[in-house]
Amino acid sequence: MFKKRKGKSMLFLRSLIFNIVGYSTLGVGCIVTSIIGVFSRKLTIKIWCHIFLPFLLLALKYLAGLSIEVRGKQYIQNGPALYASKHESALETYSLPAIVKYMAFVLKKELTYIPIFGWAQAFYGMIAVNRSGGGAAMKSMLKDARKRIEEGRPVAIFPEGTRIKPGLKGEYKSGLLFLAQNLKVPVVPIALNTGMFWRKSSFLRYPGKVIIEFLEPMPDNLDKKEFMSLLEERIESKCKEINEETVKNYPWSKVNLFEE
Repeated sequence: MFKKRKGKSMLFLRSLIFNIVGYSTLGVGCIVTSIIGVFSRKLTIKIWCHIFLPFLLLALKYLAGLSIEVRGKQYIQNGPALYASKHESALETYSLPAIVKYMAFVLKKELTYIPIFGWAQAFYGMIAVNRSGGGAAMKSMLKDARKRIEEGRPVAIFPEGTRIKPGLKGEYKSGLLFLAQNLKVPVVPIALNTGMFWRKSSFLRYPGKVIIEFLEPMPDNLDKKEFMSLLEERIESKCKEINEETVKNYPWSKVNLFEE
């Protein structure tokens, strides 16, 4: 009983220390971005991808004991591409741009309304979309995504549109398909297990190994239905495989795994 309590106390303490350091890093980064971005957007992007985010991941590893293993590196594109990622926690939004440099995310427009944080998103070049805006919102999203692609930057989108608990599957929405059809760049699926260690709305950061796996780019000769079906199958089957591996290596993590 004493060891169990001690383990919980240590988990809480390490999570507390990381959260203080981590959110302070993000706060400083947003402030710096809001200032420097007025003069140079390119510099703010480099600062995030080469300084703030790598530092954040180092803090996560050495303070919280949570490391990241990247698999399928051979599928990371050298040029512009569209990455379709599973979304289980905030961790992938911090780690993916540190892995695939200069990556811009498609995110909900409401996030850009937050003072300082929202300004940093705009200067970084995030693609804000009004999820209730219908066709006009889709066209605006495509316009901004095309600008990022023309700048030589990769674009990432979460096909389910929101965070989903590990083991569960949301509805794969048409925004990804719309971008894929119009941008004409490789589409790379991404599977991961971040929610097993960094749960949605949780204070705790569990120690272990997060796996982020890039999968083979999607074929470009499929019709709409075939494309979405294959994309979903690839991501979900790989996530299931990674989750099973995680539970095997960390039996306690099964409590963070949900079933349909």
